[in-house]
Amino acid sequence: MQIFRAASHDDVLMLLVQIVVLLAAARGLSELVSRFKQPGVIGEILAGILLGPSFAAALFPGLYGIIVPTEAVQGYLLETISLLGALFLLLITGLEMDLALIRRHARTALGVSFGGIVVTFVSGYTLGQLLPEPLLSGKENRLITSLFLATAMSISAIPVLARVLMEMKLMRRNLGQTMIAAGMSDDTVGWILLSVVIGLAGGNGLGVGDVAWIVSKVLLFIAFSFTVGSYAVSHALSLVQRHAIIPGALFTVIVLTMFTLSAITQALGLEPVLGAFVAGIVLARGGGIPKQAHETLQVISFSVFSPIFFAVAGLKVNLAFLLDAEMAVLTVIVIVIATAGKILGTYLGARLIGRQNHLTALSFGAGLNARGAMEILIATIGLSLGILSQDLFSIIVIMAIVTSLIAPPMLRWVVQRIPPDADEERRLKQEAILADSPIHSLNRVLLPVRIDPEGASSRIIEAGILNLLGSTNRLQIELLNIPYKAAEKQQGLDYLKKIRPLFHVEKMILRAVPGKEPAAIILDEARAGCDLLMLGAPRDNDLRGGGLFNPIIDTIVRQSPCPTLVVSKGAVNWQWSPRRILVPVNGSAPSRNAAQLAFQLADKDTVVIILNVIEEQRRGLSGIFANPFRMTRLEQIQRDIVEEIAAMGEIFETKAEHEVVFARAYDREVLRYAQANQIDLILMGTSVRSGPTRLFLGSRVENIVLQAECPVAVLNVNE
Repeated sequence: MQIFRAASHDDVLMLLVQIVVLLAAARGLSELVSRFKQPGVIGEILAGILLGPSFAAALFPGLYGIIVPTEAVQGYLLETISLLGALFLLLITGLEMDLALIRRHARTALGVSFGGIVVTFVSGYTLGQLLPEPLLSGKENRLITSLFLATAMSISAIPVLARVLMEMKLMRRNLGQTMIAAGMSDDTVGWILLSVVIGLAGGNGLGVGDVAWIVSKVLLFIAFSFTVGSYAVSHALSLVQRHAIIPGALFTVIVLTMFTLSAITQALGLEPVLGAFVAGIVLARGGGIPKQAHETLQVISFSVFSPIFFAVAGLKVNLAFLLDAEMAVLTVIVIVIATAGKILGTYLGARLIGRQNHLTALSFGAGLNARGAMEILIATIGLSLGILSQDLFSIIVIMAIVTSLIAPPMLRWVVQRIPPDADEERRLKQEAILADSPIHSLNRVLLPVRIDPEGASSRIIEAGILNLLGSTNRLQIELLNIPYKAAEKQQGLDYLKKIRPLFHVEKMILRAVPGKEPAAIILDEARAGCDLLMLGAPRDNDLRGGGLFNPIIDTIVRQSPCPTLVVSKGAVNWQWSPRRILVPVNGSAPSRNAAQLAFQLADKDTVVIILNVIEEQRRGLSGIFANPFRMTRLEQIQRDIVEEIAAMGEIFETKAEHEVVFARAYDREVLRYAQANQIDLILMGTSVRSGPTRLFLGSRVENIVLQAECPVAVLNVNE
């Protein structure tokens, strides 16, 4: 058996030189164009164009063989590095796919996407049928070239669009979200169409059976990815997050998923970039990918591999053909048809299907007209497969650059004339309030439970709170039991199954992990991407063991890497759901966090009461004869605080009441107020205070927790 051989010394040397020059030029020009408010990808493409046969290589022929590969092996090596850039770019695009976002704006987004795809596909196909023969890779390839051109013109560039929307602060506006959703739909349909066209290009016929076979392979791959693939990825992510010791294990799983699905699509005769795109979606749906891992992927892709990919794409462009008047005119025609088709299609889709007004419909076309990265990626695939000729490839790349350049000013002009409506303005204010909150985005909630002789009834309060949170957040709840012995594991799982019906959340995980150190196990689980850790405090004071809640809970709260919500029990019925929530506030960050959580809990039947208690410190004759009706400066400050916090209720569309009271003892007044006003839940915000042997949240909080008749929830966020 022959052992494979490495590339020659000269080939490796040329590859390293090419990477150094292309990466440096791409990053430098990307930085330059970004300073002029243009997408950085434009600079990366220009780097390749300037170094390639259009300019530098034409002026200095010696650059051929050094920067522009002339040997087959050198070309393969550079293409392999370039392919990594394409795979990472599509992986990140898939990771940023938000299927919930598409569902939320489904009607308008699908209308915009449908109109944009249909009109541009028809216009692109017609253009392909009318192209002069010299632009074709072969006369027999006109049909495939037309289909390929139609597909390429249908897709929008989400990375370019997202960059423009972020710079214009439009990402969270309704039209910005709808554009992204429509772009996601465009890309999903576009990659499927592209796979079909590429499959046809590699086959021997264009009959109905051939098309059906290609479509079947695409659909089977997608079905496999979202069932077996999704299951395997979710468990692999969970496994490495809990048990991996070697740093970067999670990143390895992400990249392995990308390569595995890319290999499957390549084996099916499809494009590997489709596999990378679907891998990103599957990973995003699996959840649990920390922000740090996502940022690492972006750094690797956007700083190294993607710039090389776009520079290599630019390296293949030869603008010399534009010296021919006929070719220059044809390039302008392609740009005009691509722009007009996308704007007209999205406009009609938004107006007729999405029922949007004139300016809003026009804005979708202005934003989605940017082709940028995706167009160049598709053109590169077409060139490598022999579907596109060199000149047609160059025309498509120029069209992608021009449309990406004109999209920002067009979008700015339209959006300046579209003010947000009342509902959108309320949502934007709500997001602004929650932007700096540690609990603004709740996805994965961990709820450790011990087997309680009272059965499911002991978990009514935790379930009631999480059910309310689940109505406004897509929660994944993990119920965790920690038996002391491995032999008791099944008993723990049986208890979790017994209490499972209390939680009205679709995605739940039931786990029993034997161990002698429950606090350490729970903290390890929390570190595996947990957004909120909920803990039920024991009802029996004998179980407290001298701590505020009990030694285990006290330790967890002190060391938790995420916010904790400790629920102290109270007598409730099976239908318990907090309708009157009391939030004691003093203007501090912890009390504001509690108020924000209360507003997220509240539904249309819930009243959130914001209470501020001013402790009286009146002594001697001055205290006896003090005017009780005179509003002191302190009272005015406290009223301003509660009014400001209560005003959030309107933004969250929640009924909120507020009150400032004087009392001799803060904790006694909160307890009295809760009993007198039939409060269902007291929600307090705290931060851990230093204590050598036990959790200490302040004597007032401890008295309220220990003496309240209704349930008390303590939200703690460690700094």
